[in-house]
This record gives sequence, structure tokens and C-alpha cells, in this order.
Amino acid sequence: MAEMGPKIGVLTISDRAYHGEYEDRGGPAILSYLTDHLLSPYDTVSEMVPDEIDRIQDAMKSLSEQCCLVLTTGGTGPAPRDVTPEATEAVCQKLLPGFGELMRAVSVQKVPTAILSRQTAGICGTSLIVNLPGSPKAIAECLDPVLPALPHAIRLAGALQVLRLKPEYHMKGKMCTECNVKH
Repeated sequence: MAEMGPKIGVLTISDRAYHGEYEDRGGPAILSYLTDHLLSPYDTVSEMVPDEIDRIQDAMKSLSEQCCLVLTTGGTGPAPRDVTPEATEAVCQKLLPGFGELMRAVSVQKVPTAILSRQTAGICGTSLIVNLPGSPKAIAECLDPVLPALPHAIRLAGALQVLRLKPEYHMKGKMCTECNVKH
């Protein structure tokens, strides 16, 4: 019998991509990032919704029921229809503002307008939800600094699924909460 891995939800939030006016590049960028950084086996579930708070909340709740991690892309800016952080705050029982703070701190060093991004993270049930920008380049820049915390946050949330990073992405020189050893 094959080993079952964790399930990860990828939620693209974009009016234009949802209506076929724009190619979704954020969702595929997240999937590529996961391939490069996580140990197999794991499974992904992808969804796309327009920038409508009720639809975003419903998708987040649905994905959280089956996935230990939900990564969103899009809807984190200051435009009137950018409501991903509000949807995240509404469905999560606990917010983890450190994720957004660290992602912005890293991003603003590369792009001054990153200060406008409002991504956040939180726990919905036993799932971790992390908001990411819509730009493929910004997705990787934002995930890199928070990647080592993902397995630990998922475990603390109570998920039965275990997310495993490739060894080269474990915290160096510190006690690794994933392996319980110092790398």
C-alpha cells in the first residue's frame, strides 16, 4: 500500500482569471514551489474563485476540511475588491500575523510597493491558511522566509497530516522542530 502524504490546497483568487480574461500564474507558481521544496508524497487540490468574500470564505472552509495547508494567491492588495485577508480573518479561529509581517519585511527590500500587501495567515480548524500575493516571483519571495515554520505550525494546529520539507530547506544551526534534531 502506498504511503499517504499530506494534502495541500491552492486557492487562486482573481476576478480576471476566474472569468478567463487572464491566465492564472499564481496557482501554478505555488505548485512549482511545492514540487521544489517538499518531500513526496503529498497531494494538492486547486480551486479558483472570483474576488467575492463569500466565495473565498466558502472555498477556504472547504479546503481546510481536507487539507493541512491552504495557500492562497491574489486579493491581498489595497484595491476595493482585494478581500482575501478579510476572508481569512473571518474563517480562522487564530490569526498568525507574524507570517504576513515577515513576508512583507522580506518583500519590501526588493519592491518598495510590497508595503501595500496585506497578506496574513491563520488557523482554520486544524489547517493553516497562508495568503500570498498574485505575482509568481513574489510568491517564492514570500514563501522562502516562512517555509521552515510551515510544518511546525501545521503540527501545532492539530493536523494529523505531516508536511515534510526537503532536507536542504530545514532551519540550519538550530533545533529543527520537524526532525527534532539540530541541522
